[in-house]
Amino acid sequence: MPQGQPESVPDDGLTTRQRRNRALVMVHTGDGKGKSTAAFGMALRAWNQGWPIGVFQFVKSAKWKIGEEEAFKTLGELHETQGIGGPIEWHKMGSGWSWSRKAGAEADHAADAAEGWVEIKRRLHAETHRFYVLDEFTYPINWGWIDIDDVVETLANRPGSQHVVMTGRRADPKLAAIADLVTEMGKVKHPMDAGQKGQRGIEW
Repeated sequence: MPQGQPESVPDDGLTTRQRRNRALVMVHTGDGKGKSTAAFGMALRAWNQGWPIGVFQFVKSAKWKIGEEEAFKTLGELHETQGIGGPIEWHKMGSGWSWSRKAGAEADHAADAAEGWVEIKRRLHAETHRFYVLDEFTYPINWGWIDIDDVVETLANRPGSQHVVMTGRRADPKLAAIADLVTEMGKVKHPMDAGQKGQRGIEW
């Protein structure tokens, strides 16, 4: 896309402005590092535009405090106290989902994933957020916890101007087919190959 010009202009009846502002479905997949990091980078841009942001993490443990979570909580507080940026909600399946946390309940990951997807569907219908990050969302789909056909239909028919970015390895071909942007992160070399574990400031 040299000089920012598209390779072709579709005959879809839309103006350049309408096409430019069309809400996107995006997928970050592949075996390389950086899928979630890139999604949170997009969310940072969305926050700067003042958009309401919803982050839903489908695999992360409640005990794992990642750097992006703490940073976005701080940005959310900045919005609440000074009106800068947009509002942010951060939900993590490993904590039992903050809207329905059940004290002392035994974790049923499949049921929790399905519950998270139902809530996301409700929010998409209500146009609650302008930008959604569905982090590690490919895994519960691949494990059969969330129905891929339901995901495809919901995303394809979502109302308004809601951008959705999903991350995780081995994205279902049906998911890639409806996406406007698909990026595959390829691993060339990784410190773990040499026995080095994750470290502060890089992995969290």
